[in-house]
Amino acid sequence: MADKSQILAALKTHFGFEAFKGNQFEIISSLLDGNDVFVLMPTGGGKSLCYQLPALMSEGTAVVVSPLIALMKNQVDAVRNFEEEEKVAHFLNSSLSKAAIEEVKNDVRSGRTKLLYVAPESLAKGENVEFLKSIKISFFAVDEAHCISEWGHDFRPEYRKIRPMISAIGDFPVIALTATATPKVQRDIQRNLGIPDAEVFRSSFNRKNLYYEVRPKTKDVDRDIIRFIKNNPGQSGIIYCLSRKKVEELAETLRINGIKSLPYHAGMDVQTRSANQDAFLNEETDVIVATIAFGMGIDKPDVRYVIHYDIPKSLEGYYQETGRAGRDGGVGRCITFYSRKDLQKLEKLMQSKSVQEQEIGRQLLYETADYAESSVCRRKILLHYFGEKYDEPNCGCCDNCVNPRERTESGEEAAEVLRIIKSSGERFRADYMVNILIGRATDEIRNGGYDRLEGFGVLSDMEDKKVTMLLRQLFIAGYISKDLDNYGVLKVTPEGEAFMNNPGSFELVQDIDYSDTALEAGSPEVASGALDPALFRMLAGLRKDLARKRGIAPYLVFMDPSLEAMATSYPITLDELLSVPGVGAGKAAKYGKEFIELISRYVKENEIERPDDVRVKLIAKKGSPKISIIQAIDRRIDLEEVCDSLGLDFEEFVSELESIVEAGTKIDIEYYIRDIFEDDQIEEICDWLRKSEDGDVEQAIQAFGADYDEEDIRLIRVMFISKYGN
Repeated sequence: MADKSQILAALKTHFGFEAFKGNQFEIISSLLDGNDVFVLMPTGGGKSLCYQLPALMSEGTAVVVSPLIALMKNQVDAVRNFEEEEKVAHFLNSSLSKAAIEEVKNDVRSGRTKLLYVAPESLAKGENVEFLKSIKISFFAVDEAHCISEWGHDFRPEYRKIRPMISAIGDFPVIALTATATPKVQRDIQRNLGIPDAEVFRSSFNRKNLYYEVRPKTKDVDRDIIRFIKNNPGQSGIIYCLSRKKVEELAETLRINGIKSLPYHAGMDVQTRSANQDAFLNEETDVIVATIAFGMGIDKPDVRYVIHYDIPKSLEGYYQETGRAGRDGGVGRCITFYSRKDLQKLEKLMQSKSVQEQEIGRQLLYETADYAESSVCRRKILLHYFGEKYDEPNCGCCDNCVNPRERTESGEEAAEVLRIIKSSGERFRADYMVNILIGRATDEIRNGGYDRLEGFGVLSDMEDKKVTMLLRQLFIAGYISKDLDNYGVLKVTPEGEAFMNNPGSFELVQDIDYSDTALEAGSPEVASGALDPALFRMLAGLRKDLARKRGIAPYLVFMDPSLEAMATSYPITLDELLSVPGVGAGKAAKYGKEFIELISRYVKENEIERPDDVRVKLIAKKGSPKISIIQAIDRRIDLEEVCDSLGLDFEEFVSELESIVEAGTKIDIEYYIRDIFEDDQIEEICDWLRKSEDGDVEQAIQAFGADYDEEDIRLIRVMFISKYGN
């Protein structure tokens, strides 16, 4: 057993600390005793120290497998900063010249290097294997070990080759470390690294200083982000986007609106990427807009907020990325913008992958969607996902707890669900189980004979949304589990069996509705999404009057997001009105005078100082297809041909058509509509749109069910708005 006084003395000598955090001492002691060790510790918990200190105390060199060149450089710099000896730490990867590689190897051979960081690709090279065989190695450390697992959020196939490489070099203790791993990922890591009997150290995942919030992703998401940043001036923040294009666009939008921001993604050249990272670390810029390529190993303790522009692909990735906020113990805001459309786009992107990868990706994605849409305490959901219980009734630090939603007693229904799962042999996924419980006899269910199961349709009086909520919340309560190795089929846990046999109270919390026009649930902002709700109501009244005079629906004058923007930026000239989303020259000419007169009068009467910070300047979209689309439609070219010629998928193309007509520009696509739809179909949808208060697509889809595809409804809506509103 390692001597505690010696370890504490080494901690003081090398790092200047008087005491360890959490279970650092136990981890270090176990590794020094020659054991295999598995460490699960949240970001900011001090994982690096768990292998750095033993390496400095041990004879020989510790080999640290690390996934990113930038991460290795940061960690080597950090160790050298603590130690007098410059050569105490080195990295060995493809960024080094042959001469530099030879210098590193000489320093290792001389015994001066205690930590050698290598990429998994470098570890696999024959010459490096032979070199490592020739030196004294104290142990192997596998950092960011979740990269081993296909169920991990940063899966790297090269990581699965680490164990054979270590075995080829010799027999050494292994320490695996990660900030995020579900119980399944943990088992996968231990099995793949050949350390099934490793001593496991799990720290709590509860970051009490982080505030979690999910907001609906509307067309004004850029404005919402700018408003948030300007209300928190000078604070450091990270904004994550899924695409490189959006990273570039958003960073530029923030910059022209007076926010110091820089982009970061893997498509940038190494020098620019490194310079932007350093600018953020050195507080030369406030905001980094990045893909998930940014952040692993970035040691900036005072990040005050992390914003997800798009839904993350997994809860593990989300937890690690949000974990970069508040590492100094100060408050960190974690805001995610969520839209079901983003979910659909991510599913489409998986189609090129293997069937197994698609299945894994979907299950991870659905977990994230469940987190976003649920009104249960977000901290409770996250901790449950990582196998940790959280029994506090209200964490007081997430949007769902700050603004609790309606609860209904559902103990009887909960027990019924558990009985059906059990009696049906525990062989169905959640979506399948919903159909069985509500009695929806799909072809798949009829073909399998499952419509004859006892209990089929037992919850037929409940909406499928509510049954889905019930399954989610039974899972979070620990009454059911998902067998991820078997496509996520539902199993009743021992706790669930106890409840099933002796039912008690089970309160079902109403889920959040994230339609495109949904309100910012849980947000401290006003309900309409507008900065000035009184003005918004006045503008909505004016819109209604103008619509009544013209005999059209109010949304054909201006959509709600346009009124919200007006009630936020107070435009008082036609030029300013034209900068409002959804206001084009046509609508400004038709309705602008009345709206700017009302806003000007309101501003004067209430002595309002118009806020420059939320009058968002927009960047010019490179290669915008709108002009090309309008010209092609004028020539009555088939819309699918137009779509193909512009390199857009049809969903993106329809979105462009919507933005054109919603801004007030008239385009006539009736020639295309009449060619593919029957007259009675067109009239049926147009009649619904005439009667609708707001022409919402989601409501139309629900109204027509499976009779029409979403794109059918959206196309006829484009024709309708252009014909009757513009």
